[in-house]
Amino acid sequence: MSVSRRTVARSVRVFGVVSASAALALGVAGTAAACNINEFSAEATCDGDNGVITVTDVDPAGVPATVTVFLQNNGADIEKVGEQVVKGTREGTTITFEEEWKPNAEYRIHVKAKPYVDEDIKPNLTTPATACGTDEEPPAQEEPEPSPSEPSSPPAEEPGAPAPSPSESDSTPPADTSSNAPSPAGESNLAETGADSNTGLIAGIAAALVAVGGGAVFFGMRRRGANSER
Repeated sequence: MSVSRRTVARSVRVFGVVSASAALALGVAGTAAACNINEFSAEATCDGDNGVITVTDVDPAGVPATVTVFLQNNGADIEKVGEQVVKGTREGTTITFEEEWKPNAEYRIHVKAKPYVDEDIKPNLTTPATACGTDEEPPAQEEPEPSPSEPSSPPAEEPGAPAPSPSESDSTPPADTSSNAPSPAGESNLAETGADSNTGLIAGIAAALVAVGGGAVFFGMRRRGANSER
């Protein structure tokens, strides 16, 4: 049984269409596997007290891609933070941009990998509501030195309260122990007479002197009378 030319031509035509379709499908699949914007992600994090923005590429083909980060305000770029080239891996490759971001700030991240990707990561990156380094306790404030206390004034007397009575030490003058008034007559002599043991001797000598004096006077008067009689 022979195969006609018409049958052979039809078979070749069908095989060509199938091959072309397969090539086109493989080409699209290869393009999709090579690089895609969905393989890029961004995040605002902290490295200690410093803010950073990280971009991760999980492209298994490792197509070089240029990543550019812009700070935005009201939908417009106001500052270019930085630009780096990344080659993705199946596990993911991460690049870091040092940026002291503010809370709730907005950043636009653009990815360009010719001829596959030239667009932004959607949506734009919004930073956390808390800045880096705010978890630390503030330094203790030194307490001011206390000022010298003023002398306290005596408490005010309540109305109607009785006035305190003066104490004896305030109202009565101290007694004068050395009084200048003369002591009663004879008080000191009596005390001395009773205390002196030589009083009898002195009295005897005085009596003898009195007797001698009286005798001398008597004798003198007698001689004077005798002389007058002659």
